Amino acid sequence: MSNSVHISVPKGKKVYFASDNHLGAPTKEASLPREKKFVAWLDDVKQDAAAIFLLGDLFDFWMEYKRVVPKGFTRTLGKLAEISDSGIPIYYFVGNHDLWMNGYFEEELNIPVYHKPQEFTFNNTSFFIGHGDGLGPGDKGYKRMKKVFTNPLCQWLFKRVLHPDFGMRIGHYMSVKNKLISGDEDAKFLGEENEWLAQYCKRKLEEKHRDYFVFGHRHLPLNIDLRNNSKYINLGDWISYYTYGVFEGETLELKEYK
Repeated sequence: MSNSVHISVPKGKKVYFASDNHLGAPTKEASLPREKKFVAWLDDVKQDAAAIFLLGDLFDFWMEYKRVVPKGFTRTLGKLAEISDSGIPIYYFVGNHDLWMNGYFEEELNIPVYHKPQEFTFNNTSFFIGHGDGLGPGDKGYKRMKKVFTNPLCQWLFKRVLHPDFGMRIGHYMSVKNKLISGDEDAKFLGEENEWLAQYCKRKLEEKHRDYFVFGHRHLPLNIDLRNNSKYINLGDWISYYTYGVFEGETLELKEYK
């Protein structure tokens, strides 16, 4: 784990968080209204954003080749480029649907990409931020599958053996159809004691205090008190809830974009 990244949040500025857009699901045409709504949100928050955090699964499937990137999502990528070029920092955490990012966001958009949770400090408030997949107890089937997905040999074979058109078609089909990958099979509140990310946060608190743990992946907006004034926030999604997090310098709140 790297050291905490410190970000100053000036008075009147805010830090924004969003996750789980799954653009392209179930089809690009069906997700286009959601994409336009997300771009409108980006347009709104750029007015007072000190930083923007995207916590993964922005796309329902994303695979980068050496000289090929997925077709589509021009509105989103263009808006992210515009905001990044304006000087507002954007931070991206890969999810289980887009963990094959490999330099495109960094090189083209100047957006750092994290493949593991990372500590941040905003003014004097500490955060532990990530997508959330594969953390905590249980979820053993997905954890085994993730080892395959992140295996360098498996990735090399996928890119070298399959033509990109065919590979993207297979990847998109699996992302939409396979509930083990999608992570939303149990998108209902399991109770605090059974929420595996809440259990993960409590274990991390035994090592070190963090004021906020912020994750996506569960597709549920959650605000759970842990202990010692620490909270676990799940951002929900941009499929059913259109929820996002906003930190105004002291507290983090969940809001709905309408």
